[in-house]
Amino acid sequence: MTLCSPTQLLQAQVLVVGDVMLDRYWYGAVDRISPEAPVPVVRVTREEERLGGCGNVALNVVMLGAQASLLSVVGEDDNGRRLLSLLQASGIHTHLGNDPQLQTTVKLRIIGRQQQLIRADFESEPQSEVLASQTRQFHSLLPQHQAVLFSDYGKGGLTHIAEMIAAARAAKLPVLIDPKGSDYSRYAGASVITPNRAELQQVIGKWRDEAHLQTLAHNLRQALKLDALLLTRSEEGMSLFDAQGVLHVPAVAREVFDVTGAGDTVIATLASLMAAGMSLRDALPWANKAGGIVVGKFGTAGVTYQELSA
Repeated sequence: MTLCSPTQLLQAQVLVVGDVMLDRYWYGAVDRISPEAPVPVVRVTREEERLGGCGNVALNVVMLGAQASLLSVVGEDDNGRRLLSLLQASGIHTHLGNDPQLQTTVKLRIIGRQQQLIRADFESEPQSEVLASQTRQFHSLLPQHQAVLFSDYGKGGLTHIAEMIAAARAAKLPVLIDPKGSDYSRYAGASVITPNRAELQQVIGKWRDEAHLQTLAHNLRQALKLDALLLTRSEEGMSLFDAQGVLHVPAVAREVFDVTGAGDTVIATLASLMAAGMSLRDALPWANKAGGIVVGKFGTAGVTYQELSA
């Protein structure tokens, strides 16, 4: 299938909803072991901040050449203001609710010798009245978009997802979900969910072989009234389970440097191409290629149209 044109992508608008966070990186040299405990001492020489969570998903949409609107909640703190600044600088149409009681989610990664040594998370859950306001805003934003993408990181920002899925499907929009947790009933009625192997096993258990996997996946799809289920399988590629059966796309063979954010790139590419008018099955090989490109980059990153079409 031919990739849609840059003009078609530019006119495609994706509404991204979910848990936004700040990814903070501290890079440094590791020259010695601490005398206090058997851990490396990192002499920090450089700091970097990037969009994380659904912010990275929205950034992937924009990097590919489509339009992204982001609906999420942050705290009234310095990290929330920093996130807003990064989002606006990235060209993402930003709609952030402010919760005075919320600690904006931050993931701090300490890197030494090009390896992640430790990650520290700072987070809390948003208040219900802020989430209710977010849901009202979702309804007002819906008519301006051609696809809706829910990025669930389990931080509490998608409490009202069932209502939002129903509204998007009533508007005849494709709904794509990057799921979290062991209960997928809240995603019922979506167009497609995109779990990885570990995530899907939490829900359907381990499978004996491909035939068993196919049975379990189709049972889950039918129980949740999903159009499709896309299993991302790392070095084994991807498997799409839909009403037509199973479509397997092998992985793009290349050196894997960092898998951080690869799932974000895959679902953002799918949503962008579907918003531009491509079917899920036609968009799948391109999303698979995008995932193969991004694992060759360090940290959360994205793929450009030029890289994808090369």
